[in-house]
Amino acid sequence: MVGARNADYAEERAEVEVLFAEAAKLDTISRKIKASSARFDDRDRLSKSAAKPVYSNTHSLQTMNGNIDKILDAIDKMLGPSEDKGREERIIRAGPNPKGIPDYLASLKRIDKALAQMSSTNLRVNRQAIGDFNELLSEGSGQLQALFRSILADELHPVEPLNYLVKKIPFPVLEQENASKLSLIDSFLSSSTARNASHSSRESPSIRIYAELRGGYLSGSLHNLSTASMSTSKRKATGEIYRQGTSGIGTYAQAIESSFSAEFSNISAVFGRENWGLVFDATCRKALAEFAKTLRELNMHIKANLSTDCFLAYEIVEIVTNVGYRLDQQSGQLKLPFADALKPIRETARSSLAELLEDVRRRVSAMQSLPHDGSVVPLTAEVITRMQTMTTYPQSLASVMASLGDGNWQSVASIHSTSSTSLPSLKSFDVGADSSQLLAHYVMDTIETLLTSLDAKARTMLKSKSVAGVFMANTVALIDRMIRSSDLSSVLSTGNASAKIETWRKKGTSAYLESWREPCSALMDVQYINRSPRPPSGNNGVVDSTAMIKQLGSKDKDSIKEKFKNFNTSFDELSSKHKSMQMEREVRSQLAREVQAMIEPLYARFWDRYHEIDKGKGKYVKYDKGSLSAQLAGLG
Repeated sequence: MVGARNADYAEERAEVEVLFAEAAKLDTISRKIKASSARFDDRDRLSKSAAKPVYSNTHSLQTMNGNIDKILDAIDKMLGPSEDKGREERIIRAGPNPKGIPDYLASLKRIDKALAQMSSTNLRVNRQAIGDFNELLSEGSGQLQALFRSILADELHPVEPLNYLVKKIPFPVLEQENASKLSLIDSFLSSSTARNASHSSRESPSIRIYAELRGGYLSGSLHNLSTASMSTSKRKATGEIYRQGTSGIGTYAQAIESSFSAEFSNISAVFGRENWGLVFDATCRKALAEFAKTLRELNMHIKANLSTDCFLAYEIVEIVTNVGYRLDQQSGQLKLPFADALKPIRETARSSLAELLEDVRRRVSAMQSLPHDGSVVPLTAEVITRMQTMTTYPQSLASVMASLGDGNWQSVASIHSTSSTSLPSLKSFDVGADSSQLLAHYVMDTIETLLTSLDAKARTMLKSKSVAGVFMANTVALIDRMIRSSDLSSVLSTGNASAKIETWRKKGTSAYLESWREPCSALMDVQYINRSPRPPSGNNGVVDSTAMIKQLGSKDKDSIKEKFKNFNTSFDELSSKHKSMQMEREVRSQLAREVQAMIEPLYARFWDRYHEIDKGKGKYVKYDKGSLSAQLAGLG
């Protein structure tokens, strides 16, 4: 049994030894494999180290090859324009023609593009080509300018503005085909390329050419109207007030507006929007300068005849301001040029308000005599006619008076201290309540100045108060009648104008009635209530004249007789003088009523009491109540 276990043990030991032997073999193999792997890694590192320089050199060669291809392409592009120079030169040398403008412009654009490409390379080989292309560009620009000028010149047909104004037809504009050609040419000439080629970096050649040709065309077309404005403004009798519309300045301004409006349409069709204002201003400059010169000459004429021609200044202010405003609304230009042109006339219009008041004072002061029959002096009608004429210029006077301020027209010095140089806005032409009141105030100031001056003159030169009173009453009546028969009535409808005129009427009436106090005083008797009984009266309450006379003493009777005689003498004298004086119809009637209201009640009372003083013989009592009433009625 022990032997069997030993056998088993020996067998297992043998197997273990076999296993150890196998393990030793595997360990040997593993070491060999590790050694082989280490050798392989070393070989791999050596291979990579050897391949890396080769890869780097290959990549550099590929990059260099690509750069060389690009350089060759760039050289081909740079040399390309030089090779095309001949073709572009043939096109430019041939010059543009109206039908081939797009092709010509395309050639110039290609030249400009080629110049940009060659200039960016800065290669010596291109320097000659760059110079040649610059010459071609300059020549092409010059030829386009000549074509632009030629097309414009063909459109400069002389026109007669009056023909278009009378027929109410629009002023001529450029033909659409020509406008399109000009617009194409301007698209190149306005570019920086063309300005550089023309050695003008500040202004487009097309703008300069257009302003030169069309500006001369406008000025030439309007020249005759300038001359006509001067001649028509001076064509009137000496001392005659200017009548609205008789001067040609209105036609001149209308022609300027229509022609300028048509020109702006041309400019809009030819030039880009950004240049409209610049071209319009440059084109109209010459015509506006001549217009301004005409206004200065008219201003000199107005100032030399201010009292009659100031209304021309008001008309010009209104016309020119409206024209300038409408053109500014259309184009956004010319507001300041029109303001500058109008400035002398506007200042004259402002100063005329004070000058007219001063003229009234000066002319009244210079009067050597006044009518001895109380008639109105011609100056009165002349002054009110001025005021009537002013109502036909509400817009301009509203603007001028508003710029002065209410009442600042009383002296020339105050006007100069509020000098205005700006163009009035449209709002200042709004003829509203305030503007009407300003005109009403000026009219009343003028009337007050006239009446005050004439009243002072009458007190000095007319010794008789009655004549002075009639003179003032006639003057007021004429003023009132001329106001009521004209637009002045609506101007003076508000405020206290009527009250002021009525005050002067009463003042004249009062002065006239002063002379009638003498016959009135003759009709005054003295009664001593404590000495005499109440005057006897009849059954119907009428004073008994016979009884009254019986109560009088001889001295009182003589006094009554003398009073009747004095009354008769004074009344007859004043009645005769009243009839001999020159009175306005309404003045004669009104004064007669005033005299009758003063004399008749006093005489009736005096007659009732004392008419029996001469017992009906008429020796002292010349008039009974009926005949006196008839005499008084005859005064009217």
